[in-house]
Amino acid sequence: MLGLLKKVLGDTGLKKLNKIEKIAHQIDALADDTKKLSDDELKQKTEEFKGRLEAGETLDDILVEAFAVVREASTRVLGMTPFFVQLIGGIALHKGNIAEMKTGEGKTLVATMPLYLNALAGQGVHLITVNDYLASTHAEQMGALFNFLGLSVGLNVPGMNEEEKRAAYAADITYGTNSEFGFDYLRDNMVLYKEEMVQRPLNFAIIDEVDSILIDEARTPLIISGNAEKSTMLYTQANQFARLLTEKEDYTVDLKTKSVQLTEEGMTKAENFFKIDNLYDYGNVQINHHVHQALKAHAIMHLDTDYVVKDGEIVIVDQFTGRLMSGRRYSEGLHQAIEAKEGLQIQRESKTLATITLQNYFRMYHKLAGMTGTAKTEEEEFQSIYNMDVIVIPTNRPVVRDDRPDLIYKTMDGKFKAVVEEIVQAYHRGQPVLVGTVAVETSELISKMLKRKGIPHNVLNAKNHAREAEIVENAGQVGAVTIATNMAGRGTDIKLGEGVKELGGLFIIGTERHESRRIDNQLRGRAGRQGDPGVSRFYLSLEDELMRRFGSERMAGMMEKLGMADDQPIESKLVSRSVEAAQKRVEGNNFDARKQLLQFDDVMRQQREIIYKQRAEVLESENIRPDIEAMIHRIIEAHVNAHTPNNQVPEEWDLQAIVDYINAQLFDEGTVSIEDLQGKDPEEMVEFLEAKAIESYDEKEERFTPERMREFERVIMLRAVDTKWMDHIDAMEQLREGIHLRAYGQIDPFQEYNFEGFKMFEEMVASIEEEVVNYLMRAEIEEEQHIEREKVAEGQAVDPNADPETSKKVLPFVKKNKIGRNDPCPCGSGKKYKNCHGK
Repeated sequence: MLGLLKKVLGDTGLKKLNKIEKIAHQIDALADDTKKLSDDELKQKTEEFKGRLEAGETLDDILVEAFAVVREASTRVLGMTPFFVQLIGGIALHKGNIAEMKTGEGKTLVATMPLYLNALAGQGVHLITVNDYLASTHAEQMGALFNFLGLSVGLNVPGMNEEEKRAAYAADITYGTNSEFGFDYLRDNMVLYKEEMVQRPLNFAIIDEVDSILIDEARTPLIISGNAEKSTMLYTQANQFARLLTEKEDYTVDLKTKSVQLTEEGMTKAENFFKIDNLYDYGNVQINHHVHQALKAHAIMHLDTDYVVKDGEIVIVDQFTGRLMSGRRYSEGLHQAIEAKEGLQIQRESKTLATITLQNYFRMYHKLAGMTGTAKTEEEEFQSIYNMDVIVIPTNRPVVRDDRPDLIYKTMDGKFKAVVEEIVQAYHRGQPVLVGTVAVETSELISKMLKRKGIPHNVLNAKNHAREAEIVENAGQVGAVTIATNMAGRGTDIKLGEGVKELGGLFIIGTERHESRRIDNQLRGRAGRQGDPGVSRFYLSLEDELMRRFGSERMAGMMEKLGMADDQPIESKLVSRSVEAAQKRVEGNNFDARKQLLQFDDVMRQQREIIYKQRAEVLESENIRPDIEAMIHRIIEAHVNAHTPNNQVPEEWDLQAIVDYINAQLFDEGTVSIEDLQGKDPEEMVEFLEAKAIESYDEKEERFTPERMREFERVIMLRAVDTKWMDHIDAMEQLREGIHLRAYGQIDPFQEYNFEGFKMFEEMVASIEEEVVNYLMRAEIEEEQHIEREKVAEGQAVDPNADPETSKKVLPFVKKNKIGRNDPCPCGSGKKYKNCHGK
């Protein structure tokens, strides 16, 4: 047994497990003493622990007693006593690791112990799940236990208002989904008053199905977007053009990279169709982009596999879970291209107002832990990106599931016939079957074939996930046949009905291998829970995508030579091993892609942190005037230095340029003249201009009272930061799109992105400062005008259930009555309206 564990865990993992086991034995040893406590004494332990923490003890100091208290309370309140292996899992989570626990080992109960312990510190702990259903059921079930022990439980789901969310985050323990926590963070950094924020600082989170959230969804950014005004005509034209093309002659498709390229013939056709001379001219960038997105929509994005049409809208299907991702949209115009392809109304492109990847959101937590049934194959990624070790927790009872070798058929048709035949036989035996499919269309194909055979069955895919939990729970009953997309029902146990054990347990049939071994293991893991019997087998064909991507031609030739029929399978461990090797290669490629994405996203992360910190300081601060004065100094100094270089004599300095700029930005026309600057060195010029600016600012403050001026400063600062940051996000996205072409010039794209991104960020900061100073120095607050902080754009979280946030645009200098073109501009510049803000 030790040898087997060593093989699975490695020496380091075994050492960690041994240490954790010793602590688990200490918790076990307290069981009898804890049983003797009355309910009230057990409840009082919470206050006792809090007192000890305040007195200087650490969470590790009270771990053993706290876990023993939760274990006993769980027995009394829930009627469930955590097993010894569940104690091990709980300790692993508290230490900031990933606990790999097989299906049916009770992960929900495991999490209660570290959640309770960490909640005692009073800084809030989060339990992150993959969907709202699991979040609400876990919060309700486990809430009874936490309430018994005197802790509050909150539930954070989409559709809640600000007050409800704030209350959920104020609770000791908060349950919710990954995207909702991430979007709340983004929304908090778009608020106009600090009182509107809902989250507390990110302390400790346990992520359920951690591999799904931190790996499968790691490359999906959370985006809050607003509408961008763009014509939809070009999408329609590009779609009409794409329909005229034929594969190979006009364009080529690369399945491995999922990319599409025009051939010379295709380029010529495009130039003729759009009546242009050269498709790759700078002026035709937009046409080129739209043509490629239209081609991608036709050649790579498939109906009922990548997306479905529902209520006249394109809804994305999550490739990993098979769920509908309502509300999410493809970026860069691909969504609109698919709308044109399907003949639907084309919606406007969106503008990104705020964005963050799940990778970067979760790395902001002070401590992070996770649990799943399958993480060991991705341990390197968890260690290098999240600094989390994977600890494989032994099962409470040995796994006795029969994992049979793959069966490989020549054609898909032969494979599906064999799958249906196997289901029919199992149904007549009474053995329940769960069929795992990768795509929606596969589940519907098998369903049609079973209907013809008269076999009753349930289909669980993206089109009908509302009954998910109910269907999955009943999948273990005698004679049940369930067809499901590969990850449907994660987090819901399949319990075996009466007499099913004698029939061999649940039979899992995989209809093709996923590109990740983890997803295959999850499907297998639906059977054989808690020592139950079970069977699993994958049916493959040489026409499957994974097989085609990794050279099934040789094997097809061999089967041809042997004269094998379509429905005659090869059963070979050698073939299974080569499929696994192919999967390892794909996993490696995907890891590299995620690592590179993180590398690029880290540039944005650093910039995001600076901007959000600046925003928070504006919200928190009672007085930002010192910051405004520092900005005035920097702007004056930069422009004086630019026109008085060291390598020139004073007679060559461009004093007129300084005067023009300073008068335009800070004062009324004619306030400063060349004579004021003559005979001064650059330092003296800066001092003179700065003193004049501060004097002017003081006069303005006297006219409008310090209180109104402080609020005016905050309004202008928030508006400038938000506007410029949104434009910067778009600019960085465009830079990133084209940066990989630099590799052709022997330049490292990442270094170039880092360098240019930093330069663009510095330019944005300078631009913010210039706009803030310009408005504050030149704008006038009308006596009757009420200063209000306003959002600079309408925003909507690009997420299944997020509420759109709407707002108005208001500039502080706008008057309500109509302004004549030759009237003085109300901003106070002294210029005519037509020459100032009426341009």
